[in-house]
Amino acid sequence: MIDHAHDLACVREATERLLTAAAALDNASLAQPSRLPGWTRGHVLAHLARNADALVNVLEGRPMYESAAARDADIERDAPRPVDVQLTDVRESAARFQQAGAVPADWSRTVELRNGVTDSAARLPFRRWAEVELHHVDLGIGYELEDVPAEFAEREIDFLAQRFSEHPDVPATRVTDGTRAWSTGREASGPEVTVSGPAAELLGWLAGRREGAALEVTGGALPKLPPL
Repeated sequence: MIDHAHDLACVREATERLLTAAAALDNASLAQPSRLPGWTRGHVLAHLARNADALVNVLEGRPMYESAAARDADIERDAPRPVDVQLTDVRESAARFQQAGAVPADWSRTVELRNGVTDSAARLPFRRWAEVELHHVDLGIGYELEDVPAEFAEREIDFLAQRFSEHPDVPATRVTDGTRAWSTGREASGPEVTVSGPAAELLGWLAGRREGAALEVTGGALPKLPPL
């Protein structure tokens, strides 16, 4: 059972961690490349702010974004702003998301996100938590996948394993950190490949943040995962 109130609290804590770390940036470092191809750190912060507002739209029954082109244009527009403006925007948009999440609602209802993707409303706070944690890492300012909360790492691995489940281009795969195990990939009578390693390495591979060189693979080559 998803506890949306717990996840909203986790989002708040993750946002504070990110804001505290990003407060050390200056305008020059904000303009430097992030770990995401083609994006500066300013792009990452702009995306985080606009994503918070987009999730408010979803919670309140509106389309997540006006269009894909409008989403991209908003990020490009906001990316060059000074660091103080960026951080204020991330903080204030995060507060709007928290306020929308505090409104009594039917959290079991189905909502629509981008590209026709649907999910339970109760999972939106976790989706936001993932945005904040992973993009904090993407900023490249000292926060690594090894630093994310253990609960988040486990749940995001589970979420991504489900996302690639039954994907025809991904072989039937068993993913394990030595304690827990997840199944993903296309249907099969048993796993074709087993991928083992620390949770941070598994998360990095599944989330497209690491190539998986530190993972142990048996039964075949490390599966190529489609982009998120």
